[in-house]
Amino acid sequence: MFLQPKKTKFKKARKGKLVKLEFKNTKLKFGEIGLKTKISGIITARQIEAARRSITRKIKRKGKLWIRIFPDLPITKKPNESRMGKGKGSVSFWAAKVRGGTTIFEICGVQTHIAIEALKSGSKKLPLKTLIFN
Repeated sequence: MFLQPKKTKFKKARKGKLVKLEFKNTKLKFGEIGLKTKISGIITARQIEAARRSITRKIKRKGKLWIRIFPDLPITKKPNESRMGKGKGSVSFWAAKVRGGTTIFEICGVQTHIAIEALKSGSKKLPLKTLIFN
């Protein structure tokens, strides 16, 4: 199943504004090589899971993979052809707001060229421009 919080204080939340750059989560904490975003945006839980599956398939389940973001923002959607008003729609999926420069994935325990190839395949599943760094 996809990532989502077990329990939240409020059922629905506002999306808010995207901040341009990140200055705290820009360096590696756990792995040897990582994937970071160049621009800010919203990444859904499905996209994170698709990228994770792609990366783990490329590294053949060797080494260790860390996911540094968590989708804790509920995105709501109203049903089709419903009239205006009548409140906010129900939660349709969960997403993570990501600033530019945020580290998304980290890998260690595999050779560098394999890790780079795996992160490239994972970055193709994400909607934002990314950068591989170490």
